[in-house]
Amino acid sequence: MKHTSLRALLSFAVVCLTASMATPAFAQKAIVVVRHAEKVDESRDPLLSPAGTARAEALAKILKSLDIKAVYVTQFQRTTLTAAPTMAARNLKPIEVSAGATPELVERMKKEFPNDVVMTVGHSNTVPAILKALGATETVELADAEYDNLFIVVPAASGPPTVLRLRY
Repeated sequence: MKHTSLRALLSFAVVCLTASMATPAFAQKAIVVVRHAEKVDESRDPLLSPAGTARAEALAKILKSLDIKAVYVTQFQRTTLTAAPTMAARNLKPIEVSAGATPELVERMKKEFPNDVVMTVGHSNTVPAILKALGATETVELADAEYDNLFIVVPAASGPPTVLRLRY
């Protein structure tokens, strides 16, 4: 029930936000930004833990009603594994961008999918930078053990975007 309610809220919010705004001058209908799910250990490139795998599956269920056209990940397998259930549901392949290349990521999303909903999976230190590069005005910080944030960024025709911060 929790996932169904959050999924319905998410869909409703994105539809309302995009319908209530003038057509954005340059960006997607919405950008879904999440941090990778829980990892199995602290090694350089770990797999997801069982809790992380369950979170990745929950994310796919929550995002089921969004028409995501592209998924951007970093070079680390935990980002791809977090996005895997969402990509499998849509028959998408990951688009890899270096974890340190936030400006390139934002430009690629704008250029490659200018009229679509896209998703990007980052890290505790890159998600805030991605949100800022997308125009968010509020400072976001993620604790090292914080994996349940789901950000929906809806660009505006002028001024800063609307940013929804949800938990899943």
